Amino acid sequence: MLRILFSPRVLVLHLLAIGALVVCGLLGRWQLGVFEDSGKPQATRDPAPVAVGTLTQPGRHLTSDAVSRQVTAEGTFDGSKQLLVAERDGGLWLLTPLDLGDGTSIPVVRGWVPQPGDPAVAVPAGKVTVTGRLQPSEATDSVQRRIRQLPQGQVLTVSSAELVNLWRGAKLRDGFVVAGAQSPAPAVAAKPVSVSPPTVSGAITWRNLAYAAQWWIFGLFAVFMWWHFVRDILRGRTAEPERKPGPEPAAA
Repeated sequence: MLRILFSPRVLVLHLLAIGALVVCGLLGRWQLGVFEDSGKPQATRDPAPVAVGTLTQPGRHLTSDAVSRQVTAEGTFDGSKQLLVAERDGGLWLLTPLDLGDGTSIPVVRGWVPQPGDPAVAVPAGKVTVTGRLQPSEATDSVQRRIRQLPQGQVLTVSSAELVNLWRGAKLRDGFVVAGAQSPAPAVAAKPVSVSPPTVSGAITWRNLAYAAQWWIFGLFAVFMWWHFVRDILRGRTAEPERKPGPEPAAA
């Protein structure tokens, strides 16, 4: 039997079956990887910074294509209206309105501090240029605010609807800017708040999952055909001795 299994003809069948199984397995794994990656967020093109006034307007909601875009804002911080956003990674955000000089203001998260008495809380005076990423207004959590009883000057969310009532007299643009850099730099800088570039969620492609299953089925079919051919060869070789005719009887 071993001589039959390792004969040149059967060895070719072995190699073909192994090759088909490896190829189908790898192609199926590749299609499965494409399926798994299809639903993950995909990074989009990150355009150069633009003026914040081109992407946000007072009284108009921020559009989805403007979220996480890089922007620049030039103006003066109003330190009298600064707020601290509580419960942010164990510390607080510094939220300060930036007067753009055109009658409007944009909320700016200047950075993160561990406690209200941190030196970085001090608001820099004079004209500044802020570069950062634009973020949409957060939902107001008025229930939690009443439960928590936050200290004066603190809020839980960066909500345009709430800031309009807190910063009376300011014509606010929708959304807020998370500062990444400031010029001139402050004497004591807060820790920058990290914001991811814009991303889009990919659509799950179930077709690739079907392709993966199809390749693996092809591999199993190759194994079945290999077993079928080898079995037939073994049966044929072992049956040959039984079919050999015996010696003919002598003539009368």
